[in-house]
Amino acid sequence: MNDEKTKSPKPIASMTGFARAEGGDDACTWVWEVKSVNGRGLDVRCRLPIGFDALEPGVRGAVTERLGRGSVSVNLRLNRNAGGQVVSINRDLVDQLVEVAAEYGDRAGVEAARVDGLLAIRGVVEFAEEEDSDAQRAARELALRNTLATALDGLAEARRAEGARIADVLSAQLDEIAALTAASRDQAGAQPAAILARIKEQLAALGDSGIDADRLAQEGALLALKADVREELDRLETHVAAARELLADGQLIGRRLDFLAQEFNREANTLCSKSSDAELTALGLDLKSTIDRLREQVQNIE
Repeated sequence: MNDEKTKSPKPIASMTGFARAEGGDDACTWVWEVKSVNGRGLDVRCRLPIGFDALEPGVRGAVTERLGRGSVSVNLRLNRNAGGQVVSINRDLVDQLVEVAAEYGDRAGVEAARVDGLLAIRGVVEFAEEEDSDAQRAARELALRNTLATALDGLAEARRAEGARIADVLSAQLDEIAALTAASRDQAGAQPAAILARIKEQLAALGDSGIDADRLAQEGALLALKADVREELDRLETHVAAARELLADGQLIGRRLDFLAQEFNREANTLCSKSSDAELTALGLDLKSTIDRLREQVQNIE
């Protein structure tokens, strides 16, 4: 059997989600936070600590492997442990200070220099981060990438969970559109007779009851033709079927669903403009309202 036919459809994903993952080693702890919102394409923005800019290409590549669309923010916060600092004494500065203190030591009111006083002077005691070896840096970068992978997996799962909820909403909205389309078809079937009856009523109100029956039928047929919405209803049913196929197929369907939503709206607008019946117009307006709500949900789909 063909592997493509046995492969399960890819779940629908939202473009909205958030995840975080923590990690650390002997010298540092860190937190990756990743979040995404709606976007026309895939836009990745990174905020990395100073000295970790070299990670950015890998971060972008990891995001691209997992996500297809959305505006994605990736933030790394890193803290060094207290034991990772090296203390050094600027002995040249201390020697200079001692010499100056000796010059003024025999003056009245001048106390002798003390060690704690010298150490308190800025620049005498210096704190520096302990230098990492090449092996330590390589191990840390690998650990950072692994923690990022965990965060991105969490983000992808959050987007899939949100996508499943949206898919349920879209399915219900498509059912509603299908029901309104069917009701519109029933109501549209009564339009020709209603148009002819309305013409007769208007003529009777004008006191003209002697119009030729054939001419009356011809005028009624022309008006009914202009008000014929069967083509629009056929297309609405076709769009519903196409949208359901997309939902069943999964994959990256957001753009295609958005296009279908625009087509839905176009047919509903035409139906309302053609309608000469109050009930059919009301159904058309209900269709437009449901389609607007569907399109809002579609904007969240990857």
